[in-house]
This record gives sequence, C-alpha cells and structure tokens, in this order.
Amino acid sequence: MKKFVVLLAILSLLVVSTSFVMAQDAIALTIRCKANTNGGEGWRCDNFAQVEEQVEAALGIQLDLTLIQDDKDWGEYKNEFVLASEAGEAPDIILSGHEDIGAWAPAGYIMPLDELIAAHPEFADVVPTLWDSQMWDGQTWGVPQDAEARPIFYSKLLLADLGWSQEEIDSLPQRVLDGEFTMADLVATAQQAVDEGVVEEGHGFYHRQSNGPDWLIWYYGEGGQVLDDEGKLVFDTAAAQSALELIASFSDSGITRPDMIGIDGNILHADVATAESVLFYQGGTWNWANWARNFVADRGGNDYLLENMSLMLFPALNDEVGPITLTHPLSYMISSSSEHPDVAMALIAAVTTPEANNRHAIDSFHLGILNTQLESDDYVGNPAISQAHYMLDHTTAIPNDPGWTAWSNAWWTAVQAAAADTAPDAAVQLAVDQLTSELGDQITIR
Repeated sequence: MKKFVVLLAILSLLVVSTSFVMAQDAIALTIRCKANTNGGEGWRCDNFAQVEEQVEAALGIQLDLTLIQDDKDWGEYKNEFVLASEAGEAPDIILSGHEDIGAWAPAGYIMPLDELIAAHPEFADVVPTLWDSQMWDGQTWGVPQDAEARPIFYSKLLLADLGWSQEEIDSLPQRVLDGEFTMADLVATAQQAVDEGVVEEGHGFYHRQSNGPDWLIWYYGEGGQVLDDEGKLVFDTAAAQSALELIASFSDSGITRPDMIGIDGNILHADVATAESVLFYQGGTWNWANWARNFVADRGGNDYLLENMSLMLFPALNDEVGPITLTHPLSYMISSSSEHPDVAMALIAAVTTPEANNRHAIDSFHLGILNTQLESDDYVGNPAISQAHYMLDHTTAIPNDPGWTAWSNAWWTAVQAAAADTAPDAAVQLAVDQLTSELGDQITIR
C-alpha cells in the first residue's frame, strides 16, 4: 500500500510537471474580430479554431488561442483597439476595415507584413486588386479577409415590363462591362420606366440614403482622385461638380424620390427586394443576403432573387474611366506589440485558403478573396455571390490615409446639399471650405 501511494505521488508529479512544461511551451495569441454572428460572419474568428491543430503540427508548437468576437459599434470597437495598443495590451491579430491602416500604421499600432507575407505561398492566390487596399507608405500592412462589391442591382421583372427580351436582360452585365450600356443609358431607361408607368415616379433609380463609401464611386467615375501620385490628399472640383450635377438631376427628373437621402433603410429595402417596385438600385452585394432572409423569405428567398433580380458594375460615367465598383475589404492586421508575429501570420495564412474563406463567404454572402475559389464547386454553386466575383477585377477602394474621414465627411456634405437642391457649384464650394478648414495644407484643391 505504501509503495502504491508513493507511485501515485510520483505519477501525480509527472502529470503536474508535464502540464507545466506544456503550459510553458504553449504560445498564447489573442485574436479579435468584429462579426455579426447572426449574419454568418462568425468565421472571421472561428476559422482560426478550425486551423489551430494544422498550424501546431506545421510549426511543431502548442497554441493557446483566445478568440474575442463581438458586434460592437465600429467606433467603440476601433477605439478599444487604440486604447489597448497604447496600454501595450492589444490583441496579436485585429480584424478591421482596411482604411484603419492609414491611421494605425503611422501611429505604430500595427506592423508592416511584406516579409511575413512572402514566406507563405497561400497569399499569391489573393485577388491582386485587393492588395492595393492594404498599402500605406509603400508597404503592406494587412491581409484581406473578405470582400464585397457595390454594384447596381436591377429588376428583371420590370425590364421585361419595359419590353426587354430575355437576351437583353441576361446580357446587361456584360454590356455594362463592355461599355455598351452607360450611366446615361441607365438614366434614360429609368426615365422611360417612370414615363410609361412601369414604376411610380421616384422609383426608377434608388441610390444610397446615408453616408458611406458608395458616394465615392460617383467622384471616381468622373475621373476624380483622392490621393495624388505623391500620396497627398486631393479634391478635384471639376470631377466633384460633374458628379454632383448628375446626382442632383435624379430627383429633378423624377426617377429618384426627393426624400431618398435619409429614408428609413427598411422602407428602402422593402421597395427594392421584391423586384416589383424599383428598377435600379445602387447597393452592396451583402444586401442580397438581407433581402433573402428578411424581406422575401416568404416568396422563396434566394431562389426568388435569382429569378427576378441581377446585378452589374457601376456603368461608365465617361469614356475615360469606364465601369467600376468599390470594395471595402476587412483585413487581418498584426499588432506591433505581438511577441509572435510569425505565428500570427502562419495562422492568417492557414485561413487564407479556398476551404476556409468559402465558409465565411457562403455563410455571410461576401465575395471570396481568392482566385481559386472560382474553381470550387461550393463557391461557384452559389451564384448569389460568385456571379459578382468578376467585379473584383474592376474595383476601387477608399484610401488608407489619416485624413480620409475628413475628406469623406466633406464630400457627404456636398452630396446632401446637391440632393437638396443646392446648386452643384455651391455644393462643391461647401466641400472645399470644409476641407481647407479641417485639413489645411494637408490637401490640394484642384
């Protein structure tokens, strides 16, 4: 009995000792993601748990991952990262909008990733245009986690009511891509729909009702720049005025309702989702999931939308720019205070695969970030998202610059003014005054 007790004590010590060694050898990393888990976005963090053992085996280490996932307001979420960074308590990996690179990189909160990216062949599969949104000061500071496009949706039902043939309806995205159907054609078609009573007045074209990156497409589409070749902020008054003249014309001509700016989002989406009320709508690819789940579920959800609605690039406003869209990738960034950036990057590489990204893209109705996802049956078999993947080859993005928020707010001031019947040249001057007041010599007014 005495020998048994001694043996048991020795075994206990061995267990404790082994646990202690394992605990000492374990590499602890914290990853924080913002996600609407009810909207299928949980894979932003959950994918790391799926690849944890794979990375452990590849690196010969033990990992102790802490995954923090919540759906706080973006402002609060980002502010908490800033405060944690200043206190030296930031997570190793933070998921946020790529535009935060413009503020967090110069502040020293995140680290450049070029050398770490080069060590992982998985990243060669990322759609090339998405890397543009990860740059600041000539270096790469983030890895795209997801993508979307901001297209023009159109009702197949209402185009048919206008007398369009099935071939004309089905070929519309390609004709936009080829420059054969421009924004002028869209406006004319919307006007025809109103004039012929196919839609009510104001229902020919709906645009965004609130502030957001979508408004930048109008400025980009008229040839405007936000950053010059030296990386300095720019405001092009000629491009801005052309864009505002067009935006102001929508309600004046009756194709857009005069209360479009500020309209309740539920009213807007209820009008658009049925494909029976609004002919064209400038939105985001993520709207599709919202409509399928919350607005036309009783009609068949996704199947109903596929039958009655489609989407296309933002048609060309002029010959020089051509059709475009805008995407706003969320990005994985590594904190400059991380003690194990190589391990953090190995984890990011492990979730940057078709299998992992498909889980997120399909569940959350986001576009995939990888070229080879178009070779995946699961991805291609979901036309609600894969039909828009080509748009990433024609995308633009908001700039990574600390002054972007001020620039964006000034442009929004001008858009609201023009939509409310302020003369476009006066609306441009409102933006100029606001930009020079807030940014001074940090911006060039052309």
